[in-house]
This record gives sequence, structure tokens and C-alpha cells, in this order.
Amino acid sequence: MSILTINAGSSSLRLTLFAPTDDGLLLVAQAHHQNVVVHNPSLLTDFITSIDEHEITLLVHRVVHGGTRFTHPSLIDAQAEAEIEQLSVLAPLHNRPALAWIRSARDLLGEKLPQVAVFDSAFYRSLPLVAQSYALPQLLSQQYQIRRYGFHGIAHQAMLNRWQALRPNIKNGGRVISIQLGSGCSITAIDHGQPMDTSMGFSPLEGLVMATRCGDVDPTVVAYLQQSGLNLDEIEQLLNRESGLLGVSGESGDMRVLLASDSPEAALAVDLYCYRVRKYIGAYLTILGGADAILFGGGVGENSPRVRARVLQNMAWLGIELDVDKNETSSEVEAMISKEKSDIEVRVIPVDEARVMVEQALEVIDAGGSAIKNVTTHAE
Repeated sequence: MSILTINAGSSSLRLTLFAPTDDGLLLVAQAHHQNVVVHNPSLLTDFITSIDEHEITLLVHRVVHGGTRFTHPSLIDAQAEAEIEQLSVLAPLHNRPALAWIRSARDLLGEKLPQVAVFDSAFYRSLPLVAQSYALPQLLSQQYQIRRYGFHGIAHQAMLNRWQALRPNIKNGGRVISIQLGSGCSITAIDHGQPMDTSMGFSPLEGLVMATRCGDVDPTVVAYLQQSGLNLDEIEQLLNRESGLLGVSGESGDMRVLLASDSPEAALAVDLYCYRVRKYIGAYLTILGGADAILFGGGVGENSPRVRARVLQNMAWLGIELDVDKNETSSEVEAMISKEKSDIEVRVIPVDEARVMVEQALEVIDAGGSAIKNVTTHAE
């Protein structure tokens, strides 16, 4: 019996198969597809064909936006699917692809196979009121459920889990700043296991500069663009798909391409990307009153020593001392990249979202890692 996770990002697809054992979850197979712009069910078909000797008994999907309704993982039924679709307007790059994979999996594997949605926003369900609130009229915010939801929660939970395992001597991990850098980017301040603030807000558009998303921008810009003749669909397209690294550089949203480029526009895009992360680190150090660790994850965070070095340059006065040699030789591997004498430990932690997704899904169906055959009778 095996559990298949489907993780649809804004431009990627990750498929992972686990087998529950007495010793925990055994990784059986995985596939990572990049530049997945158009939904392609054959990617799932081919993966399932390649592992046809394994009986899939549970499907687990990453869904980015759960709104106020989904604060925990949920078994996917018609009502849950409809509510996920309603939230797609707030996370168009993510919820719609997730729904497409939910439906493709149902078509391919049948309606009786249980599917569970694990939500990125659920990690932030207990975000302090001051961190989740916008300075808007409260009646309006309540009526339209406008708040800072936070996203990338599965990734930040995965980094936190690993850090806590690495440093059991620090109660609940202490004070942590976790940084997820990829096509989408976010940063979270965590105090002894509890998120205190995060860069993404009402949607995954707020916060850091991303591959094609603008991050923080004065909301008046939206009104100005509309008054200048752009309609709302065009503005949404602009902010979500034509901005960020791509928009500033005019060249690419791929950090590897920009780091290799000689153009001043590419240099500005990289500078802005790193500068925004630095600003948030400073803010979160004040919120936490210092930190025990800074954790880097995600495609850029795990694989780009140059970006990590630029983000953390000249921070010794804050207690952050990067080991240049360790940083340069650390790519796609777990590593401590700070000096031994650094007051704040800096680590690269490959993000294992799939394992967190399975662990949370198994909680939903109230079954142990080796007892999922009764999944449908145990669903909440």
C-alpha cells in the first residue's frame, strides 16, 4: 500500500510515492517537472505507470489557499472542491492547477480512492491578530474575510521540523527565521514553533520579490493602472505573471539566468530580490528579539550560494557570520553555513514538503503509517 503526493507549484509539479513501514515513511519514487505552465495529465499517467507494482491507497494534494474554512487538512469531497475553487481568485497561480490535478487523479484512479488536501495557509491559522490584520475598517474585513493568511506553510513547517530534529537541545526550536526562495518566495518568523509573522498575506502576491510576482507594492499602483486604461484581468496578469525578476530584468524569472547575465537590468533584479529578503530579516529579528537560526530552503535558497551570501552580507553586527567556504560548497545538501562562533546559526535545509503532507494527511484519516486500508471509514 502506498501514498502518492501531488505538489503543484506555480511553475512545477512534484510527484512522490511513499510506503508506510513500521519505521516510518519509506520514499519509493519521485519525479520533479519544471516549467509546467499548461496542465498535462500525461505526467501523472506516466508516473503511475512507472510504479504500477505499487497499490496507491491514498492521494495527497498541496493546495495553497484554504481561506478561513480550511485551517487543517481536509478530505476532498464535492463541497471541499467547490470551496477550493472559490478561493482560486486569491491564488490563481496555485489553486486552479491543484484542482486540475485533483480532477485528473480522480479520472485516472477512480472516485473511490480517497484524496486529501493539505493547505499551505493552515500553518498560519494562529498567526497573532496584529500580524494577520490589515488597517482596514474591521466590519469590511470581517464581511469579506480580508486578513493576512500566509502561504508556503508546508515548506516552512518542513524546515522547522528538520531544525527541531537537528537541535533538540533548543526547546521547540527557539526563535527561527525560515526563508523559502524559489519561483515563489516567502519568509517566516517563528517563536518556539509558533509562526509570529510571514511575508505573504491575503494572497501569495505580497512580500518578497519572486520569479514573476511583484511582492510588496503600493496598492495605489493598482488604482492608477486601472485609471490609465488597464482592466483588472490585465493588472492581475501583470502583477502575478509579468513582474518580479522577469519584469525588472526584462529577461527571465530564472535566478540562474540572471546571475549569469551582464545586463544592468538583470543586476537590478537580483539586487532587489536580495534587498527585499534582507529587509524582512531585519524586521523579523526585531519581532523575535533575535534568533537562534536562519534557515534557507527552496530551489534558490538551497542551490544558490551567491544569493545566500548577498542576502546575509555585512550582518556580523547582528550576530550572523557566514562561513564563505561552507556556503560556496553547499548546494542541494543540508549544511550549516555559518561560522562556529556565529551567534545565529545559518543552515541550508532541503525542503521535504511531501513528507509533511503525508504526515498531516494521515492525521486526517486517523490512521497509523502502516494502517491506511480503512482510510475511508476513518475520515473526518
